[in-house]
Amino acid sequence: MERLILCGGGHVSLQVAQIAQRLDFALAVIDDRPEFANPDRFPMARVLCMPFLEALDQLGGGAQDYYVILTRGHVFDRTCLEWVLRHERAYVGMIGSRIKVAAVMTALEEAGWPRSVLEQVYSPIGLEIGAQTPAEIAVSIAAELIQVRARLGPGAVRPPEGPGVLCTIVKKSGSAPRGVGTWMLVRPDGQSVGTVGGGAVEHQVTLDAQALWRDGAGPLRKHYDLSHAAAELGMVCGGKIDVEFEVRR
Repeated sequence: MERLILCGGGHVSLQVAQIAQRLDFALAVIDDRPEFANPDRFPMARVLCMPFLEALDQLGGGAQDYYVILTRGHVFDRTCLEWVLRHERAYVGMIGSRIKVAAVMTALEEAGWPRSVLEQVYSPIGLEIGAQTPAEIAVSIAAELIQVRARLGPGAVRPPEGPGVLCTIVKKSGSAPRGVGTWMLVRPDGQSVGTVGGGAVEHQVTLDAQALWRDGAGPLRKHYDLSHAAAELGMVCGGKIDVEFEVRR
């Protein structure tokens, strides 16, 4: 599952965390200030209150990790960014004015970092939507995370381990909202990770997965037609999908 690591626990970080918890990221927040890095402030995340490098070493890095650097100063920004650039990742973005960002990038280039590596950093962070407030900036950052994740495609993220029924789209036609390879894991308690499109079709896939888990028998591949309901309700998304079920006990 994708991890979103927020380097810094300030106001923008809190707003990003509140949005990102709805986007199926596993959240982690790191900061060395107890008043900013504590479970009461970030109940939706794993919180590490310790020096940044120590926290990053403890979390480790991986190809499904997204890093958002929002520390309180360019010295800490550089510390975090250099660590991230030495590790595998899906995304790294750094907040800051163009002057602050340029200063960090110039210092890193003078320290020997290739420009081709530095150009992989999304900075200034977030999509250009004219954001001003912490909440608006968080929306722009979350939008960029969604954009990068969509560009990588569903195959870039592996389903989490654990029991449940893995539901994977194996065929699509028409204007169904999700493509082949998109998955959703329905856990034994009915909670799910991932999505196969939302709405009525996802509800039905969830019910079918729960029945398969409960009864231990049933079709391992089902066809769902969204076009009839879409036509009746005047919706844009219709199409058809085939979903394959895999029971994991």
